[in-house]
Amino acid sequence: MSRATTRVAARKRRHTSIRLTVEGSAARPRLAIFRSLNHIYAQVIDDQRGATLAAASTLDAAAKGDAKMTKVQEAAAVGTLIGERAKAAGVAQVVFDRAGFRYHGRLKALADAARAAGLEF
Repeated sequence: MSRATTRVAARKRRHTSIRLTVEGSAARPRLAIFRSLNHIYAQVIDDQRGATLAAASTLDAAAKGDAKMTKVQEAAAVGTLIGERAKAAGVAQVVFDRAGFRYHGRLKALADAARAAGLEF
């Protein structure tokens, strides 16, 4: 097995373990993060209804803006955007689902920006 396959499999195993305890509800939906090599995606999900309440990613024109940004800066912009969209949907508190990724770099920048935008986790 290659190192890349093992690393992906390990993240999926961690994600499965995390999802056993983390569940979103109507009162406190789940803020799910997915980080690919080039982009980062965030969704606020009510797991009981199976509905996405708000979503943002680096593919959104609102997150990019006009300036050339680093991946960490783009993640912070996505965090601000998801915080604003969640507040507009009436969500104040969320459960943070890091999906097996380590809490640093782009993930931390997104979480800090979402907190600054008014989300509580």
